[in-house]
Amino acid sequence: MSRKRLTIALVVCMLLSSILLAACAKEEPSGSQETTQTGEPNESASNGGDSEASKGEAPEAKDPLGKYEEPITVTQVLGFAPPQDANTPKSTTPETNGYVTKLKEMLNIDLKYLWTVPTDQFAQKFSLSVASGELPDVMAVSQSEFEKFREDGLLADLTDAYRQYASPALKAYVEKDGGTALKMFTDADGKILGLPNYLDPYSSLQLLWIRTDWLEALNLEVPQTIEELEKVAEAFVNDDPDRNGKKDTYGITMNKALITWGFDARGPFYSMGAYPKAWVKGSDGTLVAGETQPETRKALEKLQTWYKKGILDKEFAFKDIDKVVEDVVAGKVGISFGEWWYPEWPLNLNKDGDPKAEWQAYPLPSFEGKQGIPLIPKMNVTKILVANKEMKNPEALVKMANFYEEISSPKYADENKPENGYVYNWFEPRFYNPTAIADTYKRVNEALTSKDESGLDPGDKPIYDGAVQYLAGDASKWGHYMSRVAENGGWGLTERMKAQPVVYNEFAGVPTPTQVEKGASLEKLTDETFLKIIVGSAPIAEFDKYVESWGKLGGNDITNEVNDWYAEQSKK
Repeated sequence: MSRKRLTIALVVCMLLSSILLAACAKEEPSGSQETTQTGEPNESASNGGDSEASKGEAPEAKDPLGKYEEPITVTQVLGFAPPQDANTPKSTTPETNGYVTKLKEMLNIDLKYLWTVPTDQFAQKFSLSVASGELPDVMAVSQSEFEKFREDGLLADLTDAYRQYASPALKAYVEKDGGTALKMFTDADGKILGLPNYLDPYSSLQLLWIRTDWLEALNLEVPQTIEELEKVAEAFVNDDPDRNGKKDTYGITMNKALITWGFDARGPFYSMGAYPKAWVKGSDGTLVAGETQPETRKALEKLQTWYKKGILDKEFAFKDIDKVVEDVVAGKVGISFGEWWYPEWPLNLNKDGDPKAEWQAYPLPSFEGKQGIPLIPKMNVTKILVANKEMKNPEALVKMANFYEEISSPKYADENKPENGYVYNWFEPRFYNPTAIADTYKRVNEALTSKDESGLDPGDKPIYDGAVQYLAGDASKWGHYMSRVAENGGWGLTERMKAQPVVYNEFAGVPTPTQVEKGASLEKLTDETFLKIIVGSAPIAEFDKYVESWGKLGGNDITNEVNDWYAEQSKK
């Protein structure tokens, strides 16, 4: 799914959207000014001193979209991929993005990029910027990055900025869970240091996607077990399922990252009762690292077998997600584990090129007599929006978030289009309604059944209209319908799976001290070891050495810290 689709309904189109979109009540701009003639913030929104909220005083509400009288500059950095919509003008750049120009027009904020790089270069470039102390004003960071910045005293106090300027819609999103997530990024003095962007935990639920037209071509049944799945995958490799007379297909897709946001190994691992890079309950009730458990060893051994048989692409260890998606679109893949949004992207592109292609979602298969149980996070925080402590106008971060929600509303639908140079996933900050996908799914299906649109929210209407068009024969809406509306589609199956057992990633705190210090090196050790085992350059016995090294290099300390946190949570 485009990441906007991935996160709107929200995920729209996170996403990524979402990625990663939704419509909620909006505050209309009144054009009031919130700065001095020189563009300096009001005293209550500055970095200096204690915030009003931290002193127990209720800060005065301000216009969420108040335009600065004098222009202010906000700096950011950006890792970006090409626009996902082919209608985007070729001349569009991050600097000329419609969101950037509209931001200047509406709020008098000049958004400047200190640097931009392709997405796959962002992590390294950002790490170098952090090391050199060259940080932008506004950043979307991970939990580990947040904790490091907090410890180093690099984050602005956003308490007054949030309390005064956040629109009702933004507050509704950030505090949808009653404020639990927001408290995670609030310090002991009550100062808000980051605004969390989180999703329905089930939005990452793993499903099994299979090309059913290939099943029919080879007279095969839908696999119910890992053993049956292996046989189907072998047939997809060896028996010419696309009937082109060439041996140019492979069974199950994965990419070199193994545990990431799509087209990875999470589904196979979960199907076999393994939960790497998650903290799950052990037999004694304490939390254990999934990557070090016997079930993960057994799953790696099975994946090694799949690789030897050619079920996995022989080049997968060298392919990122973009390359894997190219294979999917080109019709080279018959099976992929993944989330609900796959039909919206990229399965729809495969079907555009081959209208006979049919993809269907199924629950995870069983393994050795045990049903595969998916993992979901206790708290699905996708990113945290923070401001550099040196930022002159920290309230601008909140206003920019209000702006994105406003410009995504139906009244801007004729303007906010890819063909007008609007590229949503190049813009931050973006916040989404965490339950928008589930809410829209329910309302749209009720409207389709009753033929009554009166219960739809404004953000539901495009989803409903697309469903009506698909059901009337518009094949171009297949991905839209199968991801968001169909009862046997991506979200439809995800909703049904909510009644089934799941395994929780129990750790939902900020990274522990040892995680901050040694987590990256342990992740690298895990990734390198697992890849070597799968491709056969290391024997399965290497897993046992890995577990021992993992513990000695900081894993045991992290385990203790995580369980200390877990014990504290049980007292609350």
